[in-house]
Amino acid sequence: MNALTRFDRDDFFPEMMRRFFRTAPWYEDGAGDIRIDVTENDKSYEVTAAVPGVKREDIQVAVDGNLVSISTETRSEREKSEGGRVLLKESHVGRASRSFTLGKEVDADKVKAKLEDGVLKLTLPKREGASSRRIEIA
Repeated sequence: MNALTRFDRDDFFPEMMRRFFRTAPWYEDGAGDIRIDVTENDKSYEVTAAVPGVKREDIQVAVDGNLVSISTETRSEREKSEGGRVLLKESHVGRASRSFTLGKEVDADKVKAKLEDGVLKLTLPKREGASSRRIEIA
């Protein structure tokens, strides 16, 4: 009888790649990636961002000219105890951010944000009189 176990190379690399590229654990908790939709009308931009499981107080939105940044942070702690002894205690912090530029500058004082059912909706009014300028190089 042979004491050696056969090593199957054909399965090794696909399994290694599958484990390497699988979804990160924090992704399932609502962080890791913020997916957005952006629409434009004459007066404003409308942004819809998916932020499932993230609380209102854990979302930050910043506007600087035509640059919009959305960032989130989630925290969770899980403890398993038996008879007063802690057997397992896990904590997790997940962060995600997304920045994008728009065609025109945004009037930051008039931005409206609403969170409903894990969807962040932003109304970003275009700044009046904002225009680009071509600079001549001397």
